[in-house]
Amino acid sequence: MQESARDENMDRLTGDARTVRQVFEAIPAAVAGVESPGEYRLVAVNAAYRALVERDEVLGRSASELFSEFVAQQLSDLLDRPFRTGETVTAREWRIQLPRATGPDEDVYLDCTVVPQKSATGEVVRLVAFAQDVTERVRERQAARRAAEEGAGEPGDAVGALQRQLLPAGLPILPGLQIGGSYLPGGASAAGGDWFDAVPLPDGRTALVVGDVAGHGVEASAAMGRIRAVLEDRLDHTGDIAEALAAADRLAERLPAARAATVCVAAVDPADGRVTYCTAGHPPPLLIPSEGPARYLRSSGGGPLGTGTGFPLAHDRLAVGDQLLLYSDGIVRRPGQEVAAGTVELAEVAADVAAGRALREDWLTAVDRLTTQTLELLIRTSGHDDDIALLAAQRTAPPAPLPLDLPAESEAIPAARKALDEWLYDLGARAEDVILLRHAIGELVTNAVEHAYDGTPGAVRIRAECTARGVVEIEVADDGHWREPWQPTEDRGRGLAMASDFADELHVETGPRGTTATVRHRLTRPARLLTPGEVAPAPAPSDLPNLLLILDQPSEGHPRIRLDGPIDAATAEQLREELVVRTRGGTTPLTVDLTGVTHLSSAGVAVLYEAENRTDSPGRPFLLYSPPGSPAQHVMAMVALPHTTADPG
Repeated sequence: MQESARDENMDRLTGDARTVRQVFEAIPAAVAGVESPGEYRLVAVNAAYRALVERDEVLGRSASELFSEFVAQQLSDLLDRPFRTGETVTAREWRIQLPRATGPDEDVYLDCTVVPQKSATGEVVRLVAFAQDVTERVRERQAARRAAEEGAGEPGDAVGALQRQLLPAGLPILPGLQIGGSYLPGGASAAGGDWFDAVPLPDGRTALVVGDVAGHGVEASAAMGRIRAVLEDRLDHTGDIAEALAAADRLAERLPAARAATVCVAAVDPADGRVTYCTAGHPPPLLIPSEGPARYLRSSGGGPLGTGTGFPLAHDRLAVGDQLLLYSDGIVRRPGQEVAAGTVELAEVAADVAAGRALREDWLTAVDRLTTQTLELLIRTSGHDDDIALLAAQRTAPPAPLPLDLPAESEAIPAARKALDEWLYDLGARAEDVILLRHAIGELVTNAVEHAYDGTPGAVRIRAECTARGVVEIEVADDGHWREPWQPTEDRGRGLAMASDFADELHVETGPRGTTATVRHRLTRPARLLTPGEVAPAPAPSDLPNLLLILDQPSEGHPRIRLDGPIDAATAEQLREELVVRTRGGTTPLTVDLTGVTHLSSAGVAVLYEAENRTDSPGRPFLLYSPPGSPAQHVMAMVALPHTTADPG
């Protein structure tokens, strides 16, 4: 009787069940009811939902059963949080890939709202998810962005232009090592201090570099550019990681904006997979095997630049197929995310992307997927407030050189172009480099065919290989007789001049046994400078103030203060001034309790290192305290900043 009365009362408030069902079915947005945390079992769906997923029989089935990539695409996070917190969650322009019966998976962008339904006791018993397909809106914006980028230089994007100049113009294409990188600025108002680089070394190894200069703006970007230039020059010249870091360290001692910059340098030998690296105050690289779980390399020790800690080296190894990911800390220090949790999540998501369990983008190389999808999947729920640099390298089987022996006949010209095109594309060369080399080699083969043998039978030999320095060397040789191009033939000499224009370098050797022309051309692939909103929509600005509280604490020994809140670019100067005052310019001791610090950025690390160097000497110790596992302790351990995890009382 009570249940019947309850139903009658509900009908009176909402309408009869049949009418409610018809209204639910006609809602233009996709709506689904979800129960069972962890399984996410569908208990109600409307027509728009069924049309979106192009399936009818979905009730009673779990989301992971319907979509095998549900977890890897981070969709579970959208449902975990409202089940766990009881709060409504929204997401804008989430890219998901939906399986289609009549073709490949389709990219769809959704605006989503997930509302928890609670029992009388406050327990979350069900979620109601609303999703609006906004794919057309996103596509239009992407097309407009591409059109703007293809225009003759957009004058309004001065920050983007500066950042492009500070990042490498291209990443080298190397035999046995595939490299990809992406950079996402923390905001649109100022260029940042993060960077990455890949430098082929004289001994056949390649140095991977990711670094982070504290702060934003012109000063940080200029300091970053100078450090990067010093490292690149020393690595290119000597190949010695410790010597290159020592040179950058000397620069940081003279350049205040560069002090406490963190750097990770990893030299990879594609021949045997040996990795020699230094984590100078920087997070250690993530190794993602082709089989097995991902793992972080151990820290090599050593602190940031300009802190006098030295640069010890550590060693590891990559098997063929393994990937190594270097990153700046913006990817693990995302808003509302503790560093330890962000570090675990990065390893999980990167492993899913590397294994092909996330978004399917088969046209991208493995390293490009790793450096773009990992960004997208991690920041679309939390957003980001700091620059993020990702640099990945995958050890691959080195490509075989191209040997080609052809008769010196007209058919050799298109045959050589076709074989060279295929070899270069397999190597990963960009279309513009393929076109340049195709024309250069075409001219040289034409020269050999038309002029080397004076109409008698002969052969032309083409050999191509890619060196460990990222330079393609292509030889075109014949056994004929060289004729000087100034002999009275109208077309003589033009082919060599054109070949020289198309390549970085052309060298011709002649002799009684024939002519060998050697073309050298450096191959690079672009690094991706992403824009906020390109891989995920920019998060709504927070209404919470960005406050750092500095509180006196009673102490029987040295003066002691406690810090509560974030120590980042917005609060670092406040802390610097306070520490100067509290230590009287470094002449009195001070204990700093960082238990309540919610976020410790590179700008904050620079301030603490500066205070530690100024104050920490016999008779006036500067002591940093943070309990084990706290956000500040995790960062200080990573950057080798001296501190204690035992409360000094």
